[in-house]
Amino acid sequence: MVNLKDYGIEMWDNDKITSFRRTLLAWYDQEKRDLPWRRTSNPYYIWISEIMLQQTQVVTVIPYYERFLEWFPTVADLANAPEEKLLKAWEGLGYYSRVRNMQKAAQQIMSDFDETFPSKYEDIVSLKGIGPYTAGAIASIAFNLPEPAVDGNVMRVMARLFEVDYDIGDPKNRKIFQAIMEILIDPERPGDFNQALMDLGTDIESAKNPRPDESPIRFFNAAYLNGTYDKYPIKLPKKKPKPLEIQAFIIRNQEGELLLEKKTQERLLGGFWSFPLIETSFISQQTSLFEDENTFLETISQKDNFEESYAIKPTWTERNFRQLKHTFSHQKWTMTLFEGLINKEELQESQYLHWVKIDDLDSYPMATPQKKMLAEYLKKES
Repeated sequence: MVNLKDYGIEMWDNDKITSFRRTLLAWYDQEKRDLPWRRTSNPYYIWISEIMLQQTQVVTVIPYYERFLEWFPTVADLANAPEEKLLKAWEGLGYYSRVRNMQKAAQQIMSDFDETFPSKYEDIVSLKGIGPYTAGAIASIAFNLPEPAVDGNVMRVMARLFEVDYDIGDPKNRKIFQAIMEILIDPERPGDFNQALMDLGTDIESAKNPRPDESPIRFFNAAYLNGTYDKYPIKLPKKKPKPLEIQAFIIRNQEGELLLEKKTQERLLGGFWSFPLIETSFISQQTSLFEDENTFLETISQKDNFEESYAIKPTWTERNFRQLKHTFSHQKWTMTLFEGLINKEELQESQYLHWVKIDDLDSYPMATPQKKMLAEYLKKES
């Protein structure tokens, strides 16, 4: 049990808490966004939306959400979905371990909960890939349980509300904000209370360019009243993603088909199809192709590595492509493309290597970096 006084937080009395709930919910009733997942209490639908909304803006999520439920309308459909169709449904959202965990959780529901989405918080949080935030959101919205849904948006609002002098980016401090929310949450309308704070945190109380004078809870907000708004929340800089240089090889045969390779599950972007890739030591984001002798030798070396790894010797073209960039949460790729030509008979297809017509590429799940490479290649083709 967290004692908030140990963290320098003085909690309000019951009258103030009641007034806060009433003020927040009155604002929400008037200003809440009309979103597809707010028109249902189906826990499966709410679960899908919450996982998709992590790290992704609402406007981006809506078409993904609608297509996902069209393809997998029930827990059973998700549990039994083929991997390629599952990845295709998630293509472009990133963080692909999430959709794999969703399928594992769906399989848990089928086997451990008699094919019915569990209605207790302890059971919901036991599902693969569902942490305290998502479990709290599902429990409160779908089942009206007074469980807080504490994410970065909510922590930011709470940090300003009570001038919390602890880093919201440090996982060990989450318990502080959880304890505050357990006291504040409205027991009659917990789902609406959680969603009101989500809406507030993504708009008026956003991380960048907040509008504190417009906040419906500004007169409860200690940082606003004390003139310390700019200090909160406290959030130390994240570790920068590791820079990597990636060589991508676009291999074409005499029929105009392109070579795709399926990544194994153990590797980044496992299960997706990609142009063959080789990771090299990172030189510099500013280094351009053939800028100096060292870069030239590096390029020759990587072509040799490709030929050795795939046991083929393409005829390399002299077409130059623009360097591409893509940032993951933990890696920042700088990608250089090379085009090679071979006869189709020189390469034996397998479950991991396919020749694919350009018009058929859409049927293969490809992650965003590969889509960027394809767009650059096709731009040069035209």
